[in-house]
Amino acid sequence: METGPMHNRRQRQVLVFFVCLSMSWGSADLGPYSVVEETEKGSFVANLAKDLELGLAEMATRAVRIIYQGNKEHLQLKVQTGDLLLNEKLDREELCGPTEPCILHFQVLMEKPLEIFQAELRVKDINDHSPVFNEREIILKIPENSPTGTAFPLSNALDLDVGSNNIQNYTISPNFHFRVITHNRSDGRKYPELVLDKELDREEEPEISLTLTALDGGSPPRYGTAQVRIEVVDINDNAPQFQQLLYKVHIPENSPVGSLVVTVSASDVDSGLYGKISYTFFQPSEDISKTLEVNPETGEIRLRKQIDFETVLSYEVDVKATDGGGLSGKCTLLLQVVDVNDNPPEVTVSALTSPIPENSPEIAVAVFSVSDPDSGDNGKTTSSIQDDLPFLLKPSVKNFYTLVTERTLDREERAEYNITITVTDMGTPRLKTEHNITVLVSDVNDNAPAFTQTSYTLWVRENNSPALHIGSVSATDTDAGANAQVTYSLLPSSDSPVPLASLVSINPDNGHLFALTSLDYEALRAFEFRVGATDRGSPALSSQALVRVLVADANDNAPFVLYPLQNASAPCTELVPRAAEPGYLVTKVVAVDGDAGQNAWLSYQLLKATEPGLFGVWAHNGEVRTARLLSERDAPKQRLVVLVKDNGEPPLSASVTLHVLLVDGFSQPYLPPPEAEATAAAPADPLTVYLVVALASVSSLFLFSVLVFVAVRLCRRGGAGSAGRCLVPEGHFPGHLVDVSGTGTLSQSYQYEVCLMGGTGTNEFKFFKPILPNFSSKGIVREVEENPSFQGSAGI
Repeated sequence: METGPMHNRRQRQVLVFFVCLSMSWGSADLGPYSVVEETEKGSFVANLAKDLELGLAEMATRAVRIIYQGNKEHLQLKVQTGDLLLNEKLDREELCGPTEPCILHFQVLMEKPLEIFQAELRVKDINDHSPVFNEREIILKIPENSPTGTAFPLSNALDLDVGSNNIQNYTISPNFHFRVITHNRSDGRKYPELVLDKELDREEEPEISLTLTALDGGSPPRYGTAQVRIEVVDINDNAPQFQQLLYKVHIPENSPVGSLVVTVSASDVDSGLYGKISYTFFQPSEDISKTLEVNPETGEIRLRKQIDFETVLSYEVDVKATDGGGLSGKCTLLLQVVDVNDNPPEVTVSALTSPIPENSPEIAVAVFSVSDPDSGDNGKTTSSIQDDLPFLLKPSVKNFYTLVTERTLDREERAEYNITITVTDMGTPRLKTEHNITVLVSDVNDNAPAFTQTSYTLWVRENNSPALHIGSVSATDTDAGANAQVTYSLLPSSDSPVPLASLVSINPDNGHLFALTSLDYEALRAFEFRVGATDRGSPALSSQALVRVLVADANDNAPFVLYPLQNASAPCTELVPRAAEPGYLVTKVVAVDGDAGQNAWLSYQLLKATEPGLFGVWAHNGEVRTARLLSERDAPKQRLVVLVKDNGEPPLSASVTLHVLLVDGFSQPYLPPPEAEATAAAPADPLTVYLVVALASVSSLFLFSVLVFVAVRLCRRGGAGSAGRCLVPEGHFPGHLVDVSGTGTLSQSYQYEVCLMGGTGTNEFKFFKPILPNFSSKGIVREVEENPSFQGSAGI
């Protein structure tokens, strides 16, 4: 039973092979297959394995597949079963449109060997679309005198379905005048015609409304409707008539372009074309044509350009209405322009004076006129300026005003005035114009230069270089121009101990001050002078200020040792008993420094000593004291070098050599040093004599004071009841005995408490609690010069 089919398949394969040799492809037909549109996806179409006479295994082996044109996969092949299924829901109208039948072509491709079969799928139509009219309303204009039997074509409806599902018939709603006839076209489509069965009368029924229905042949049938509106057209037997023969209109002049002036209206009892009216101007002037335009259909008359009351007061023109048959009517339009306040006032300045001098009485600054082209209250104006200005407006002749000053002006208070002249009309709404003028006030030299300070204090360090800029003075003048140009100068002074011209100079243009010479703090610590500032006005005005120059100290003076003197012919030797306890006051180095401040702060230190550690120097007062107990092994002659250093930057110093003689007691004869023996034979120097006399005087005074102190103490011992109290002698020691420079370490006078301790056996005495009053360096130097005996007594 399989011999026949298998034989046919072999013959087909051989045929395909030979056809492929002679042609590019071979084909065989399958089907045709059919399916109803809108069938669901996956629906069964056919069993392709059965039509190809292939088993399921062979279909998989030969890779059977579907080829589509345009890459539209409408079908799918299920190889496991060989069924051909719908791949998507098909819409016949979308695929084929009005074409009938609707056929979709596809190919079945097999390999091993290669075979291609041509197949087709027919999509059957269903009645899924209703007839649709392109126009929802059909308008027909039929003259009332049309004869019966006249046919009027109507728009046909469209139905996307085909065959019997397409439009089959048209009907019309019941009426007394018309019926509808359905006609067939050559392509099979049907269209309707409206036939007049009864004469029309416009006056009786001017309009007829009917409903046109299109029916298809489906089951059940579908339909679509459209409205047919019939307008009965009249004949032209009446001319247009205006409602008014004269239209009188008032329009404001500020109406914008396009504003509606008036709407003229005419009527015509005819209908249709004969009742349709168009409006035009009848013989308008050129000005009317440029100013007004009329809508030919509505009769609206509008502005084509801006109108101006000040230019044209009124317009007059005839309007003609014409119907479709050529008949016309006429009316007159009288347009009167109403004035509005649309013109702001205008200000014209005829004269302006600027600048005006300050401190002047009433001056006419400006003359101006005011105008307004509007009429009535719209053309009346008022003028004003700001209230806070020293100016007044005075009316002059008609519409003229004069601007004058109310009081004298001060340029330094205000150099420029911006005056706004405001002119307002009396219209509604009020319009105003603002005109700005600028008035400048010229300067008069009425202000003297003023220094920024009444006095200036300048500091300059001593030893400055000549022509050094030490400071500046500054003066300002509130005037302007040459009246404000300031020149500086030094004013002569009779109080200055040194000529001012040799100390400082001033730059006349900027007030810079320069030191002309190197200043010395020790010679001149301060000086003052006056500077003047003069403007270049006429007459010139001036002022002056005080300048005080303070010289700042520099560390340019090394310490100077007052005691012990280093230039004496015989060195000064201090006596120290061997029984002295630690802290015993040997002597005091007195030094001064010509500088001031920290440059004059002196410190003392022991630089060299015969016996290191035997003596010490207090750093702040120069007191030389024993540092330990004396022994027999200590050399009787000790030489000490004390360094005196100030606190300047850099520090300066001086040194002094002290000779100390260790004795068993004050009764031990004084042993002069070898250097003194060498100079004993030399004649005595006057200075040495003075020193010896001074030393003897001081020593005598000291011994006398000790005796007085002891006597007083012994007198009071019985009443005091306690030993060891210190008695202070009343009164002060003579000031000239210890008078040294105020910049050194000693003050003008010292008062010491002298305490004689009973039972010590060493007769030790100490100085302490000095009282230091303030004094000037000049007084100290003068005191030293007046008391040469000080040189011999400074060691006490």
